[in-house]
Amino acid sequence: MSVDSQFKDSLKEFCTRVDHHLDRWLPEPSGPEAHLQEAMRYSVIGGGGKRVRPVLVYAAGQALNIEVEQLDACACAVEIIHAYSLIHDDLPAMDDDDLRRGRPTCHKEYDEATAILAGDALQAFAFEILASDDVLQTSPSNRIEMIKLLAKASGSIGMAGGQAIDLDAVGKSLKLEELENMHLLKTGALIRASVLLGAMCSPNIQASKLEALDTYARCVGLAFQIHDDVLDVTADTATLGKPQGSDEQQNKPTYPSLLGLEGAQQRALELHNRAIQALETFDESADILRKLSAYIIERGH
Repeated sequence: MSVDSQFKDSLKEFCTRVDHHLDRWLPEPSGPEAHLQEAMRYSVIGGGGKRVRPVLVYAAGQALNIEVEQLDACACAVEIIHAYSLIHDDLPAMDDDDLRRGRPTCHKEYDEATAILAGDALQAFAFEILASDDVLQTSPSNRIEMIKLLAKASGSIGMAGGQAIDLDAVGKSLKLEELENMHLLKTGALIRASVLLGAMCSPNIQASKLEALDTYARCVGLAFQIHDDVLDVTADTATLGKPQGSDEQQNKPTYPSLLGLEGAQQRALELHNRAIQALETFDESADILRKLSAYIIERGH
């Protein structure tokens, strides 16, 4: 079996695993809350998705030889936060998108009020999982630090703050430093949290390894967004699962508009190389992380 096929098998295994646990955690629709619960499940497990964030949790844990059962709660929590953010990003007051992963967005499939509530409920549910999962064997203080990390990554100096900057930047010209800061918050913060949450499942992680993983995560998070901007130019609607060229239509600042298409692709490659360098002190147990960095800047082609 080639390394690439092994990598693909690992991705499939991680995705299957998190899907199983998401299905186990999410409430089955019943009673007067059924409509809301259907919308929650529709947005999290109904439409697939590449599960990049939970895969990063599992891959970071594997790099530190953590038992996979210890990683399930963090993997589910980051994917649920991601799903909530997509529901809200798609709303008419935000990006006003009709398609997500090739299907109607939550507010189109249900209604706008239900979509808002589904996002609210999912955000809260992610923290419930982290707080209450009894398989995760960690100290109460470390569990609090995990919750704090995910909350910070989701809030005004994380994902929500990045989205606010993004909305304010429509029709404006941003410098490269400003664009990168926006995406370090909007996309990078949750990707960084995914890697660090996986690492925090280790009871005795060395500070140097945690720092290396943090550097890796920051580079990968930014490369992910740059490649998203590239795909919005180069991929078709069927590949994207949402309307092609939506960033340009909404007059959003992007890496291709600032650096040109080739310049944006080169910047993503530079970040990939920095991410790989950050993992030099890790042995082959971090190979999935290394492959993920390449996958992130190659996906969709």
